Amino acid sequence: MQDTTLPSNDKALCAFAHELADMARSISMQYFRTELDVLEKDDLSPVTIADRTVEAAMRERIVQVYPDHGIYGEEQGQQGLDRAHIWVVDPIDGTKSFVTGMPTFGTLIAHLEEGTPDLGLISIPPTGECWTGQAGKPTTFGDFRCVTSGCTSLADARFYTTSPDIFDETGLRCFEALSRRARMRRFGGDCYAYGLLASGHVDAVFEMDLQPYDYMALVPVVEGAGGVITDWQGRPLTLESDGRVIAAATRELHREMLEIIATVS
Repeated sequence: MQDTTLPSNDKALCAFAHELADMARSISMQYFRTELDVLEKDDLSPVTIADRTVEAAMRERIVQVYPDHGIYGEEQGQQGLDRAHIWVVDPIDGTKSFVTGMPTFGTLIAHLEEGTPDLGLISIPPTGECWTGQAGKPTTFGDFRCVTSGCTSLADARFYTTSPDIFDETGLRCFEALSRRARMRRFGGDCYAYGLLASGHVDAVFEMDLQPYDYMALVPVVEGAGGVITDWQGRPLTLESDGRVIAAATRELHREMLEIIATVS
């Protein structure tokens, strides 16, 4: 069951994050598998009225409850990033999945204190699944604690990336070097793959070209389940990271992947 000994402030933040996730789910499911106009942003990624409506509702609620906190969102930009507390939100992570009817998109919610993510949620609206990570606490999947698989070797690993299309030339070379050594490689999932890693079903995830709203919520979830998540040089993920993300079930697997990246990049 979820830990009930958290300090009151941590409890309040966690409860509020779940409130945001529930609200996001209610709104996004009204649009899921309906006729939608899909627009292209400057980076050619898709966006819908659902993305924008969900984020607007979350931002409004954050301002109501925590007016002194900053916000970093995918659709409506940044405000107050110089503040001690910042919420980083992705209303629909996996918009391509969303617009094609795949039930694997998620809502990502992170709380940062002094730039460090101390709370993260991966919420999957179509299924009602939710992973919750808090700094120094075990990750939970619903009401139950979850842990990574314990896989220590790439040869035994179940390896995921959202799509090989996300990689540039160097990234694709690293991806091939890693994934061809793995026991199994699969594609898709977006944030879902990181939740599955936390629950022990996936052993490694490798991606690039992510934004802070794509990865900040993942950090407490993966780490609280016993996994490791960093950039491709093994550095902690921050708002200033370059979007190259590697996650592994164990430190041994993570180290092996970093060594391979260093030899081929």
